[in-house]
Amino acid sequence: MGWKVEQKPFVEGAVTVLNRQGANLPNPRFLRVELNNATKEKLSFTNEGFRGMGIKKDLRYDFSVMIRTAGNMKLHLELLNSKSQIIGESVVDVTATGDAWKKLSKSFQSTDTAQKGQFRIWFEGTGTVDLDMISLFPEDTWKKRPGGMRADMIQLLADMKPGFIRFPGGCIVEGIDLANRYQWKKTIGPVEDRQLIMNRWNVEFPHRSTPDYYQTFGLGFFEYFQLCEDIGAEALPILNCGMACQFNTAELVPLDQLDPYVQDALDLVEFANGDVTTTWGKKRAEMGHPAPFNLKMMGIGNENWGPQYLERLKIFQKAFKEKYPDIKLITSSGTAPDGDRFDLLNTELRKMNVEFVDEHYYRSPDWFLKNARRYDHYPRTGSKVFAGEYASHVDKTNGTQRNTLLAAISEAAFMTGLERNADVVEMASYAPLFAHVDGWQWAPDLIWVDNVRSYGTPNYYVQKLFALNKGSRVVPLTLNNDVVAGQDSLYASSVIDAATNELIIKIVNASAKPQVNVLSVEGVKKLATQGKLSVLQGNNLSIVNSIEQPQQLFPVETTMNIKGKKIEFTAAPYSFSVLRIKMQ
Repeated sequence: MGWKVEQKPFVEGAVTVLNRQGANLPNPRFLRVELNNATKEKLSFTNEGFRGMGIKKDLRYDFSVMIRTAGNMKLHLELLNSKSQIIGESVVDVTATGDAWKKLSKSFQSTDTAQKGQFRIWFEGTGTVDLDMISLFPEDTWKKRPGGMRADMIQLLADMKPGFIRFPGGCIVEGIDLANRYQWKKTIGPVEDRQLIMNRWNVEFPHRSTPDYYQTFGLGFFEYFQLCEDIGAEALPILNCGMACQFNTAELVPLDQLDPYVQDALDLVEFANGDVTTTWGKKRAEMGHPAPFNLKMMGIGNENWGPQYLERLKIFQKAFKEKYPDIKLITSSGTAPDGDRFDLLNTELRKMNVEFVDEHYYRSPDWFLKNARRYDHYPRTGSKVFAGEYASHVDKTNGTQRNTLLAAISEAAFMTGLERNADVVEMASYAPLFAHVDGWQWAPDLIWVDNVRSYGTPNYYVQKLFALNKGSRVVPLTLNNDVVAGQDSLYASSVIDAATNELIIKIVNASAKPQVNVLSVEGVKKLATQGKLSVLQGNNLSIVNSIEQPQQLFPVETTMNIKGKKIEFTAAPYSFSVLRIKMQ
């Protein structure tokens, strides 16, 4: 898939896909090409990329291939723009390898930029050649790692300074059926030994079909852990609990056959934290990371529900309490934040004294505004809440147009309730994180990309403002002797950052008019006379950022004069404001 073979004249059987027949099951197929005095006009292969291939001018591109041949020939490499014009080229001399596979590498530069380019290989010579693991990567990956991640995307993530990253995602953990589930052990080790599978979203949404959506696992669990370490975030892996997606096949592993799933979870702790003398710690060291990743938590299941989930979870919980009692387990409360399924799980999980109950909510802006007090009356002891997936979904919009200011403002309002109840809600993560403007199926998403560019949405800037302005202690903030959670469309929370000795106030005005109010802060002795104010604001609730206008909406920083502990604040229409004030 993704390759176009061009032959003139056409020779039947000159290009075949062969199967190793079990000799190397994770990577069963390779390409065999029969060359007879081949030239560019006679035989070439062109790769279309994923919705096109992003190529940047004057950037180095690193090509590699596993090759096996008894003859000598040349490989011609060409970067093409959308008009099939050459914008970068090189030649690789191939010498006989005998029966052994050999890796060939070649680097060359592009001469122009292409938003939707292609990559072509053509042959010169005669003989039989086998090809596998054909790869082309730009040099400007994150931390310049060969075969690494796109630096611009990861930089946007790193700029948020997230406390943790939940991976590998949600429903792909479960899979359409158990054979399609995500298995972390198949995503580590040499890339050529990682077994490709179909991504479940390949067939999930017929209205936005993606028959080219697969997982090669070039990005696997080692790379996820490495990414977390790179940007200073805790790792939160989610593993299958013996249940496939209940919206698809709802396939279950019988309880007496659950042990391999439990062992996979225990082995992941050893892979992340184990000494290099252990089985899985040794594999981590062999991949270049002898030091442990210091894993502290793990999710068991994603959006699973019902008594079937509870009985399987109890087996996982028992195994972890015995072997890794310090690992905190994240447990599923299903797909919705209310209803019979949620009530059953929330009740039973708390009886089990689980560390975290994972709540998910994809709801309307109105729901987020009305639920700013959701956690005000939750129990203050026992299991904590993890808001594992949430996003405000604006109706009557599509794709990137869903990431409106309205969605962002409603999420910010809800998040003031999360922060005000930080003793109940210890973690929260927006979802999904990244989406391709031509390849999305689900919206809204936090960060949008095309083949060469990326941008943060208004929702991204809300998340970033919260993440960069976290406190160490919540302090009461009141308006008319009540928490600020909807009065005149105002929402607010306040914290103290002990490290910087600052008071941090977050205020949302979800109305169309400026709001002038006096906010009262308790637990603070004296404040400086000036503070730093960051405001995300727009005059139109449907405003969005885009590839062409990536900062149509972004936070603007100013200073604000302060008089005493009663702060007179004017909240702009449709705004989210963060005020930082030094304490004296």
